[in-house]
Amino acid sequence: MHAHHRFPPEGFPGRGRARGRAADTPPPVERAEVAGWFAGRLPDEWFTGPVDLAVDRDEITVVGSVPEPDVGDGDPAAARAGRVARFREETRGQRMAIADAAQERYGRSVAWGASCGDVRELFTTLSVPVMTRLRQPERLVLDTLVDAGVARSRSEALVWAVRLVGEHAEDWLAELRQAMAAVEEVRARGPQ
Repeated sequence: MHAHHRFPPEGFPGRGRARGRAADTPPPVERAEVAGWFAGRLPDEWFTGPVDLAVDRDEITVVGSVPEPDVGDGDPAAARAGRVARFREETRGQRMAIADAAQERYGRSVAWGASCGDVRELFTTLSVPVMTRLRQPERLVLDTLVDAGVARSRSEALVWAVRLVGEHAEDWLAELRQAMAAVEEVRARGPQ
């Protein structure tokens, strides 16, 4: 009689991990919980309203709008850039303390940014390598972008493609949600 063994065995690295996720990947978090935590931690005088928050497996990005400066006859773009730079310098210590607490709580690093009018600056963000396997048709797309001078490498071409998709993602996701709602509607009318 043979004992049933599971692979990987108990105690083996990787056991119980979701496929494709690294062992040190933090668990998923609810965006609303993170937004609430930051709303409670951030000083009220820093930003003119709620922050723009982005959360993924690796990083939490917090971008707030700082008050517009009174420029008089000065250049508005330069004044806004100066206001963002001042915010970055004056709040560095407090931002780092909040980031440390958030990293301990959520297992993700925190990137900061500020916007003032049409000026938006991210201070320090992660650049995370993402491994993927591409078949020849996908590689040919990247190589075409490189050959055309749109990108200098396959890696840069992939970044370009992801950014392009990102610019159009909201329209596509709205369309996808409508299609899913229609499927649910048809399902609900089906036999019980």
